[in-house]
Amino acid sequence: MENYQKISREDFMKFFRDTDKLNELTPDDRAEIFRTILLGSSDLTVDLLNEILGDYSVDNLEVIELINGKK
Repeated sequence: MENYQKISREDFMKFFRDTDKLNELTPDDRAEIFRTILLGSSDLTVDLLNEILGDYSVDNLEVIELINGKK
């Protein structure tokens, strides 16, 4: 493992909320963070996914919940 400086939660959140710092990340960096930041499947809800689609102005997709393989 590479040597790296340990950062606190506060430092991470400060970085995350700083648009100039976020602009230093590559699209691949952003996709990696986006795909790995949640803890598990229970974090992925219909409401959250639809909210994200709305935040990104994705109007042609909608997430629906299937119960026993049916809407």
